Amino acid sequence: MNKVRALRGVSFVAHEGETIGVIGHNGSGKSTLLRAIAGVVTPTSGEVYAEGEPALLGINAVLIRDLSGERNILLGGLALGLSPRDIKRRRDDIVATAGLGKHIDLPMRALSSGMGARLRFSIATAATPRILLIDEALATGDARFRQRSKERIGEIREQAGTVFLVSHGLGSIEETCNRCLWLHRGQLRMDGPPDEVIAAYRRWVNSRRRRGSKRRARGGSAESQIGSAENSPGDSSPGTC
Repeated sequence: MNKVRALRGVSFVAHEGETIGVIGHNGSGKSTLLRAIAGVVTPTSGEVYAEGEPALLGINAVLIRDLSGERNILLGGLALGLSPRDIKRRRDDIVATAGLGKHIDLPMRALSSGMGARLRFSIATAATPRILLIDEALATGDARFRQRSKERIGEIREQAGTVFLVSHGLGSIEETCNRCLWLHRGQLRMDGPPDEVIAAYRRWVNSRRRRGSKRRARGGSAESQIGSAENSPGDSSPGTC
C-alpha cells in the first residue's frame, strides 16, 4: 500500500496573542496540521509542543442532534472543563454569539447547518482556550456571525491566546489574522504577514490558471488541426478516383 505524507518538514513557532491563518489549495495539509497540533493525529516524525490544551473546532465538530441547543451548551461546557455555575453565567453570551435566540430550545436536527456552526463556535470559545484551532468552521455563517466571531477571536488574542484559522476565504484571513502560513503539498512554502503571503499565493494561483488555459488552448488547436486534416478536400471520398 502506498503511503502519502500529508506534512513534510513543517516547522514554526507560534506565540501567545497571535492569530495565524493557514492557506493552501485542497490537499496541501492544512487540516492535518491542525489535527496534529490538537493531538488528534500523531506525527510519524518530529514533535508538537503546546502550552495548554488545544481546542479543535472543525466544520464537522459534533453536537448531539437529538438534544436541544440548550442541552448541548451544558454538555459542551462540561466537556471544556467549565463548572455548571460557569456555564449558567456564560449561557446568554453563548446564545447571543450564536444568534439563535428562541431557537436554542429546538433539537439540533431542526436547525440549519449555519446555526449549528455558530453554536459550535460559541461553545468552543466560551472557555477562552489557550490555543484555538478553527478548521473552516466559520465558512457557513452569515456576515453578522462572521463579525461576531472576528470580535471573539480578537478577545481571545488579547487574553494571550493563540488562534489558528484554516479558511479558503482569503478575505477573512486578511481581516482576522496577524500572521499567515502557506502550505503547499505538505510543506511550509511561506510564513509572514497576511498581506504578503496572500499576495504571493494569489500570484501563484493566477499563474497556475494561466498555464492551465494555455494547455487547454494548445489542446484545442491541435484537435482543430486534426479535424481539418481529416476533412480536407484532398482526402479520398466515395465516388472519386
